[in-house]
Amino acid sequence: MKYSVLGPTGVRVSRICVGTATFGVAPSAHEADGVVGAALDLGINFFDTADVYGSTSTFDRPGAPPAAERESAEEILGRSLAGRRDEVVLATKSGERRFDPDAGLSRRYIIRQVEQSLRRLSTDRIDLYYAHFPDPNTPLEQTLAVYDDLIRQGKLRYVALSNHTAWQMTEALWIAGERRLVSAPVAAQVMYSLLDRSAEKELAAACVRFGLSIIPYAPLHGGLLADLSVLDRPIAGGKRYGGPGYSNAEIAVARQLDQLAREWGLGMQQVSLAWLLSRPAVASVIVGAETADELRANAAAADIELTREQLDVVSALTAETAS
Repeated sequence: MKYSVLGPTGVRVSRICVGTATFGVAPSAHEADGVVGAALDLGINFFDTADVYGSTSTFDRPGAPPAAERESAEEILGRSLAGRRDEVVLATKSGERRFDPDAGLSRRYIIRQVEQSLRRLSTDRIDLYYAHFPDPNTPLEQTLAVYDDLIRQGKLRYVALSNHTAWQMTEALWIAGERRLVSAPVAAQVMYSLLDRSAEKELAAACVRFGLSIIPYAPLHGGLLADLSVLDRPIAGGKRYGGPGYSNAEIAVARQLDQLAREWGLGMQQVSLAWLLSRPAVASVIVGAETADELRANAAAADIELTREQLDVVSALTAETAS
């Protein structure tokens, strides 16, 4: 496993990060132990979760236990890491408003969620804590101030922003500098893949300029950039279980990528992830593996170095979406 330094922290994180959004569904709570164990054996030291993962209905699938009866992803991950907590960089987040009308980035809400996450994760500190989504009702100064307090208390080590724009990230850095906060945001988590390159329009340049890391999620675009068999999954409510509905243009790109991967003797998901890992400021890519074998296949991408010619060919498939 290869590693990158996370923004300006000096902390080394594996280039593959295990995402836990579907923990409790796929993998099940029992199977998650095997996925986490396989990750540690592979040298993966970076795990990503959130206060709403696992126990919400977002990732329901046929046969899955009802959301109200499931453990949260944080609880499952905390148990799976028992005895090995010090080996990993643990990231979680709060502030997603879809499931709780009181959610946001206020001082009251953040303090409550941090305490609950610490309990669910069975730990005394969180290495990287994200503001999950922007909160239009709370000044960014308040959010960063409470993060600063929690860092000084030793409950958080570093903070970052998720799903924020380049100007919001720049504003956060300016506020941290003006207020002389102990830690400014060190990374940006954002949806980013070959089929969604919107992060390259402004955010990537800002992260390069200020020395922040990008941590992409949904790097395989709901599975389409991993295996074309995802197109055969049943559709319900406009979405495939485990992935969104796809446009004809997206499917055409995926078919071209699949052909290239076959010609190069690689897996489609490995080319997708290796390409993303080559992009400026990208430190680690979040993958949501359902099984240990799937994780091993994805993790191999960290050791694949595509040639400049190969990278250019892949980039050209969706060049217009990055302009």
